[in-house]
Amino acid sequence: MATLENIQARIKKLQTQAEALIAKRAQGALDQIRELMIKHGLTTEDIERRAKARRERERVERLGQNGKAGKATAAKGKLPPKYRDPATGATWSGHARPPAWIKNVKDRSKFLIDAAAAAEPVVSAKAATKKTAAKKAAAKKAVTAKTAGRKVAKKASAVGVKAAAKKSAAKSAGKKTAAKKTAAKKTAAKSAASAATATAGKRAVGRKAAAKKVVGTKVAAKSAAATRAPAKKAAAKKASAKPAPANSVAPVVETPVTVQAPAASTGEA
Repeated sequence: MATLENIQARIKKLQTQAEALIAKRAQGALDQIRELMIKHGLTTEDIERRAKARRERERVERLGQNGKAGKATAAKGKLPPKYRDPATGATWSGHARPPAWIKNVKDRSKFLIDAAAAAEPVVSAKAATKKTAAKKAAAKKAVTAKTAGRKVAKKASAVGVKAAAKKSAAKSAGKKTAAKKTAAKKTAAKSAASAATATAGKRAVGRKAAAKKVVGTKVAAKSAAATRAPAKKAAAKKASAKPAPANSVAPVVETPVTVQAPAASTGEA
């Protein structure tokens, strides 16, 4: 079930969308007006002068219609005045209930007024009424135009502020995304560099170990050669120290040979 807060949020969202659409249409209309003005060589002063002339013409026509209607109403309804109070200027047509200033007067002829004198104030009153009505209508139009202009300006400014806020939010989001991408690239580069460093370190250690092995092999070979060299020298010395074989025969020395007699047996006869 939808709550009041949800409905209000939807209304606010729809109002925002409607204002955006109105501003968009108004901008399109302004662009078209600007293009037409540039095309026909018009300025805002020309438009204001023509609009003023048209308003004046409409006002004159409207006042003429109001004057005709007022004359018809006067002819049908209100009667022209017949009596006038010279002290106050109040008038009376002679019909309906008489006013207090002529009610108890027996001879009313001294209060009579002629038709021309009676028509003059009526005409002047009508003219004053027309002028007043025209002024009121012009004032109402001016107030309405000012109010509409203010509303349009407020809406345009609000839409401009919202558009600027959206642009700034989009820019900040783009900056954040770019910063994240840059950070990710830096992290990847660091990891790749560390991996390359580790691989190079391992290769260097392997090379050092192989070099150590080679050096050890060489040292062992040198030590073995050093050990064999004295033995070879000794053998050579021995071989050189043996006497050469003599050509004369050595004298033979005779050794006396002793023969032992067998022992006598004692057990037999």
